[in-house]
Amino acid sequence: MTLLVEAVSKQYSNNVLALNELSFHVVAGESVGIVGESGSGKSTLAKLLVGIEYYNKGVITFDGMPIVPKKRINQKKFRKNVQMVFQDAVSALNPKLPIWKSLLEPLDNYKEFTPSFLDGENLTRKEIAAQLLEMVGLEKEMANRLPGELSGGQKQRVSIARAISMEPKLLICDEPTASLDASIQVQILDLLKELQQKSNMTILFISHDIRAVAYLCERLMVLKNGVKVDEFKLVDIYHEDRHEYTKALIQAAAID
Repeated sequence: MTLLVEAVSKQYSNNVLALNELSFHVVAGESVGIVGESGSGKSTLAKLLVGIEYYNKGVITFDGMPIVPKKRINQKKFRKNVQMVFQDAVSALNPKLPIWKSLLEPLDNYKEFTPSFLDGENLTRKEIAAQLLEMVGLEKEMANRLPGELSGGQKQRVSIARAISMEPKLLICDEPTASLDASIQVQILDLLKELQQKSNMTILFISHDIRAVAYLCERLMVLKNGVKVDEFKLVDIYHEDRHEYTKALIQAAAID
């Protein structure tokens, strides 16, 4: 798997340039973090990658297939291989549906696909949902609950379970821990790290919190005002050549 972003720009109708000539690549098995403050363009990038919004210039290629604005080829295959976990797990789940039904929405759209992790044959839909819940550390009894009966951290775990049900090549996480308490944030990050190591899944983790990115990712990119100002491996985070903006983020986060 290779995601290639080449000189991509995104300008909104009010002449705001959200992304300016952004280029980077992600290969199979990597955990790559994109960090920046509000307005840096990181969430715009996530929307471009999953087709929620369209870019104006540049090229985005996934596994050799161009992701063309308003004209995506093999869209169904792309959506299976690229899944996303959003910041707001509340709005990501239908409040009127029991958890098990929300969990199975992606699999219902790809009935020809059978996940390799399923333990057993001729499983009922609820049994499949129960296995997904257990994969993300939740009790299978939660399958019958409504989203309003779950905590924020539990709802985010459900969102992750739904995303990984398709065994995607690339999991994009857009601020998935931003609305959670610090202790729950660590639990979600540990869960993502465990899932990534078990499945060799590629993760693109987007956050304003450089501590969270550094905890999970082996390579980091720093965005400011739609421009990539720094890119480095985690082991080089304190290198003297780091951009001043990167140094300011590190100092503000008080990373040990």
